[in-house]
Amino acid sequence: MGIFSRLHDIIHANINLMLEKAENPEKIIRLVIQEMEDTLVEVRSDAARTIAGKKRLQRQLDLLQGEIDEWQRKAELALSRDREELARAALKEKHRLEGQAAVLRQELENLDAQLAELNRDIARLQQKLDEAKARHKAMLMKHATVSGRLHTRQQLHDGRLEEALARFESVEQKMERMEGKIEAWDLGHDPALAEQFAELETEDIIDEELSRLKSRLSRKPES
Repeated sequence: MGIFSRLHDIIHANINLMLEKAENPEKIIRLVIQEMEDTLVEVRSDAARTIAGKKRLQRQLDLLQGEIDEWQRKAELALSRDREELARAALKEKHRLEGQAAVLRQELENLDAQLAELNRDIARLQQKLDEAKARHKAMLMKHATVSGRLHTRQQLHDGRLEEALARFESVEQKMERMEGKIEAWDLGHDPALAEQFAELETEDIIDEELSRLKSRLSRKPES
């Protein structure tokens, strides 16, 4: 089963369970992202293990190649000393080791193919994860906007708001009635006449004070 098929089965099962529980869509999106992140960690771990296995096989192959080269040297040495049977034995051992080396090379090729597939899976999964996170972020922003608009609509249609506005209008009406009473008291009274009497009273005060000043000055002895 491919990594994406397994991820699809896991997410599909969990989403169906959440839908049965009537979970909200945002929580479902978070679940999908979490499953993708967990799967990405798992795939990267598989890749790390595969790389470690490849390095181990490569070390074994290098050691084996060193033994092959050594048996080649021994075969050449035996022939140089006219020891053909000894040379044959050395070449036989070299051939056995070359068979093992061929198996290791095949295993290395298989690991390379697995790594290439894992790298493609990681790249695809990372792309899908980035897309899911971007869409989730956009969804959160849209949800905040829609929630704000819904709250505004609810406030506008809230009976308490209408009641508060009605009370405000009632206060305004009371203020207008008070202003009307004040204006009514002024009806029938001539403002100009009141000002004239006030001016006369002021003149009387000034005349009285002027008279006292003249009297005081007239009693002052001449030098």
